[in-house]
Amino acid sequence: MSAISDVKGVSSADVRAKHKEFLFPAVANYYKESVVLESGKGMRVKDADGKTYLDFFGGILTVSVGHANDKVNAAIKAQVDRLGHVSTLYPTLPIVQLAETLARLTPGRLQKSFFTSSGTEADETAVMMAQVYTGRLEIIALRHGYSGRSMLAQSLTAHSSWRAVPTQIAAIKHAPSPYCYRCPLKLAYPSCEVACAKDLEELIRTTTTGRIAGFIAEPIQGVGGFITPPHEYFEIAVGIVRKYGGVFICDEVQTGFGRTGGSWFGISHWNVEPEIMTMAKGVANGMPLGVTIATPEVAESLKALSISTFGGNPISSAAANATLGVMAEIDAPKRASEMGARLRGGLDQLKKKYPKTIGDVRGMGLMQGLELVADETVQDRTPAPDKAVRLFEETKKRGLLIGKGGLYGNVIRISPPLIVSASEVDEALKILDESLAGWA
Repeated sequence: MSAISDVKGVSSADVRAKHKEFLFPAVANYYKESVVLESGKGMRVKDADGKTYLDFFGGILTVSVGHANDKVNAAIKAQVDRLGHVSTLYPTLPIVQLAETLARLTPGRLQKSFFTSSGTEADETAVMMAQVYTGRLEIIALRHGYSGRSMLAQSLTAHSSWRAVPTQIAAIKHAPSPYCYRCPLKLAYPSCEVACAKDLEELIRTTTTGRIAGFIAEPIQGVGGFITPPHEYFEIAVGIVRKYGGVFICDEVQTGFGRTGGSWFGISHWNVEPEIMTMAKGVANGMPLGVTIATPEVAESLKALSISTFGGNPISSAAANATLGVMAEIDAPKRASEMGARLRGGLDQLKKKYPKTIGDVRGMGLMQGLELVADETVQDRTPAPDKAVRLFEETKKRGLLIGKGGLYGNVIRISPPLIVSASEVDEALKILDESLAGWA
């Protein structure tokens, strides 16, 4: 096959063939026949063959203010013409503007930022800072959690399918996930009295030295299948962690920037203020940027030299500043709350209409999940990844893009860009209904 040098006249089949020939096979694509996206605007994307789709996954919760947002694009273009790259060895106006805004938006005493290129790097930095600040090594993470693809991040991640090699970091211990639908302790909420959170004390006392560095957790577990903890969970869990000298690292890579509705960051729903927070994805509407923000005393504990060659580069920082500006204009937390309520109401109705297939609806704001099962009506919660595959194909045919997750690959993840309108929510719900009809 000849090299592709011009996008004009290139078909989806051409790109799929090149992808198979030149990329790692592990770089898997959605759908039996992958969708080759060529362009996008706002809530919609177009493939190389001209078909248009309503995007309800947003590049994994990353395209926060819509594809090719005019204001974000204008900021990127202006910055490219002004200054492209200098590394963190030189301060720039975009990076300090972004750091100041994040200090204002984040909860509690979080103030000082370290910029990287991805969520993986942000989590790595956060773990290092917890260890430096406390002078300890052991980290508590959660089962079903996901932290990225580096060696440390894979060790933090508690999904066998996302681990290429055995756990490399022995100082990491995994606590039970607050997964009420599939409680690992075989209990039911609220009579369980949030035993999964209280189990952290037993975990610390039996599997660690009793002197931990910290606890890392997502407010809502993303790759885990939008697992949403009970409202008491974090107050109990973080209280135990601090009792044993650890700090709380809140991973807001997916939940951040209004996504969960009502507040700028997901953890605010659980009335806990972290010492360290990480974010990425939606902060720059698709430009590569990771952030680790910490309290002043945590940040100042790092005495070793440190740089990030691409972290917070002027272009990504300019994109983030513009993205946050758009979010402020549309009041992203309020919008996510209102549109999320509309979406959730529709999903709850689908659960009633298709009780044999939809076992659980969960999430907050514009971060909603459907767990598909063999037959919930006979109390059979057997995961049904085959149904997830079928729903994917059916929604694709009707022009709707959605996401997938969960340990068993049976959770549908629905997270449209924060600019989504009521009519687009209704359109997506209609497509989901049509896609489930007749077989679910």
